[in-house]
Amino acid sequence: MTDALFKGFPEMEPGCVWLVGAGPGDPGLLTLHAVNAIRSADVIVYDALVNASCLDLARKDAALEYAGKRGGKPSANQRDISLRLVELARQKKRVLRLKGGDPFVFGRGGEEALALIDHNVPFRIVPGITAGIGGLAYAGIPVTHRDVNHSVTFLTGHDSNGIVPDRIDWDSVAKGSPVIVMYMAMRHIATITDRLMKAGREPDEPVAIVCNATTEQQQVLETTLAQAEEDMVVSGLSPPAIVVVGGVVPMRRTLDWLRQDSEQ
Repeated sequence: MTDALFKGFPEMEPGCVWLVGAGPGDPGLLTLHAVNAIRSADVIVYDALVNASCLDLARKDAALEYAGKRGGKPSANQRDISLRLVELARQKKRVLRLKGGDPFVFGRGGEEALALIDHNVPFRIVPGITAGIGGLAYAGIPVTHRDVNHSVTFLTGHDSNGIVPDRIDWDSVAKGSPVIVMYMAMRHIATITDRLMKAGREPDEPVAIVCNATTEQQQVLETTLAQAEEDMVVSGLSPPAIVVVGGVVPMRRTLDWLRQDSEQ
């Protein structure tokens, strides 16, 4: 990869932190700004959902620090992660905080940015492709289609305490959003689907669960609201996953381009 490709790009300065989205998994979905940051960083503090192939782009002398957070498993404390970024910046390191997806979409990038502001640490945000859009595209499911929906709701399936978020107005979501895209929803899929059906969604409404989206391990389960929990258990699927509810799911039968590629 030639340096000319990055001519005119912003330079990562010592004592600065870049909060960068690595996309949903496929290294090919990294932005050029993300690649430039990975190649420039002295220290890369990376998440559990960052594909290891992305880290192969780092300098050989760069330090790699794991700071993954996975639901239901021992994870780094968010406050400790934020303070570690501050500490590294004060050591005049070029610090890259590499996060799966987009740092500002259920990625706690906002919390880390606020911590950097509190400690007068300069930072830069580099958006990434979020799994709720890119991951579904790799499954052949568009989040919007002119003949199906003119709005979409993105939500998280659990809050900071690991339970279904009480702040979500499930009745309004069920009644007002034709397509619902959910992050981190597998653990509470029974509760979530029950709330949606009680709020008026049809039991036979299409649902898709996309695990390990955009990677070679990607798996897709098509089911319905009423059958989602049972089918998920039988399938043996496990997170990370994106769950989508709505009329765009059946479009996968025509738009599953990965399957078409494998059959050619």
